[in-house]
Amino acid sequence: MTDHIQEARRILAVNDRGGYTVPTDRLYPFQWNWDSAFVAMGFALYDVDRAYRELERLAEGQWADGMIPHIVFHQPSDTYFPGPSVWRTKHGIPTSGITQPPVFAIALRQVHDAAGEGARERTLALYLAALKWHRWWYAARDPEGTGLVALLHPWESGSDNSPAWDAAMARVPTTTTTPVVRKDIGHVHADMRPRDEDYRRFIHLVDTYADCGWNPAEQWARAPFKVAEIQTTAILLKAGEDLEHLARLLGRTEEAEEIAAFNALSRKAILGQWRPALSRFVSRDLVSGADIEAATQAGFLPLLALDLEAAMASAAVAEMRRWSAGLKVAFPTTKPGLAAYEPKRYWRGPAWGIINWLLIEGLRRNGEGAFAEELRGSTLSAIEREGFAEYFDPETGEGCGGLGFSWTAAAYLWLKRGGR
Repeated sequence: MTDHIQEARRILAVNDRGGYTVPTDRLYPFQWNWDSAFVAMGFALYDVDRAYRELERLAEGQWADGMIPHIVFHQPSDTYFPGPSVWRTKHGIPTSGITQPPVFAIALRQVHDAAGEGARERTLALYLAALKWHRWWYAARDPEGTGLVALLHPWESGSDNSPAWDAAMARVPTTTTTPVVRKDIGHVHADMRPRDEDYRRFIHLVDTYADCGWNPAEQWARAPFKVAEIQTTAILLKAGEDLEHLARLLGRTEEAEEIAAFNALSRKAILGQWRPALSRFVSRDLVSGADIEAATQAGFLPLLALDLEAAMASAAVAEMRRWSAGLKVAFPTTKPGLAAYEPKRYWRGPAWGIINWLLIEGLRRNGEGAFAEELRGSTLSAIEREGFAEYFDPETGEGCGGLGFSWTAAAYLWLKRGGR
């Protein structure tokens, strides 16, 4: 009988590249931002020093303006596109030029709690990196002070080719000055990955921002894709709550008040994105000014960061149950039955362990423990049947995408212990 806990630890060890963890070999051979934050929380359950190291290696890639990039290229690899030469960034260690959901401070609080006061200095250094990044989010990606932070590239969402981006991405040209050399479909079947047209649009955006010298104000002015995004803002708010907690713990009262003000602004803004007719929250396309009503998991992620009125929470959970009905693995990242729903294609339907992790925490926060436990059981069962795949076909349960995946291993460790 397989010892899945030991197998999860083995995967994290195999994917270790010297204090940082790659998501999986070859397909993702570098350090990814939000992947590493989840991995750090997995490590915190049994190796706190290694958990701190994961976050410290990620912080090595932080830019002078506070942004923590979505990829840190610690060492070269020719198995991934786009590499450092495409991004054309100039910030010491090679990195990408965009960011990813700010799970960092959520992870830092968990790692600090596991370590205790003996690791105060390590926590402080990482807290300061997190604070600098949160300030960047509100300055660079919410210059008008709305409380909703914007994404300028779908990859920044982590949900790279979600149906949520279809309308906004349709405006982005498919022309590029960079030859698009797909490496991903050499590692994973093309039916599970973004389409070629999607990739040309992705790289058009990279070219556009690289031509701006990655200056945030110039990028904001030129961005053909600009979405005030509900999932990212919800993660930022939850991370902000944890960052405020750490600030008070570290005796940094003025900074705690600054963070609290950010949090209050985002809390109000997210609540304003609830749509009763949909029983979920929506993002907003800042170019067209329209709500993004595409039915994806992002509409429920605010559960993670808000204490909702009981009726609102119940409505959201009832909708989540409708999406999950009859599926072998919940929770789908696109509502089944829609034209955009593809159960095996990257972010257009599959169930992901880390998305379920966040949803479970949000359900528990809002007093929906029964559905949280159902979702936890569904996630653990999928992994135990299929292994530590990147994601799962919600209809068949098949493990898809990359295999031996680090954040799935971390999610298993976290959820197996009850997720507390």
